[in-house]
Amino acid sequence: MNQDRSIATQIVELIQAEGMPVGAHLPAQMLADKLRVSRSPVNEALALLHEKGVLTRERNRGFFLAREVAAPAGELATQLGLTEPDLAGAAYFQIAEDLLQGKLENEVSEQLLKARYGLTATQLNTVLKRIAQEGWAERKPGYGWEFSSMLTTPDSLLQSYRLRLALEPAALLEPGYRIERKTIERLRAAENHLLSGGIETDTADQLHDRGVRFHESLVEASGNPFFIDTIRRVNRVRRLLSYRSMRHRERYPEHAKQHLHLLDLLARDRNEEASAAMREHLEHTLSALAKISQILEP
Repeated sequence: MNQDRSIATQIVELIQAEGMPVGAHLPAQMLADKLRVSRSPVNEALALLHEKGVLTRERNRGFFLAREVAAPAGELATQLGLTEPDLAGAAYFQIAEDLLQGKLENEVSEQLLKARYGLTATQLNTVLKRIAQEGWAERKPGYGWEFSSMLTTPDSLLQSYRLRLALEPAALLEPGYRIERKTIERLRAAENHLLSGGIETDTADQLHDRGVRFHESLVEASGNPFFIDTIRRVNRVRRLLSYRSMRHRERYPEHAKQHLHLLDLLARDRNEEASAAMREHLEHTLSALAKISQILEP
């Protein structure tokens, strides 16, 4: 898939996920940070969305949302001609599944991956760059790649939640905690989208990223860089096993309602209650994951 089109599709998904209003500014650096890519392809994708009429461009100011993104992101991307067979995306998920099933060695060559998954050098580079950014593989000195064994067992995902259980409720009690109203409204819109049908229609990527954005946004409002860095790191490396847990989506409506309750408490500056609610929320998730841990087995 053409990289500009792929990133343009992701930008459309982000616009809808965050409920951005018409006129919202889309800074390239902000998008690059959220999508974990460089600014160059983001700028090209923004230019493509400008051509398609989704964005307007203002001299010396950048890009702004030109119209409401009401249709499902995938449907709109198809209407705009942004979708093509995503071979790199399919290979990414297949590599993850093969690794979890023990079908891949921990150390592999790029040639083996290219041949096994039918990828071009460019497509393979895209896949490996994404995997490396998420923290579950790294390039070996001189030759090949090595996958991390950290998140290839059911206990790994549960351990990551226990770390979050220690960190996230505490972040809400930090002195000077401040979450902006527009952040609360953006997160509230994303949860309402899920309850309005997004749980069934969103991809595993979209579901994972919505959850990540919710929890990182709440921790970021603490202003504590140690908390913020830790939550970002654990969210990057837990992605691999999170995808499998999304086969069981019946737990998501309750999660979305719990998220909305947390936002209501924070909007009223009731942080102690929010901290207790966050602990209860993460304990609920941990319990649910423990019950379906068999799907995380190789």
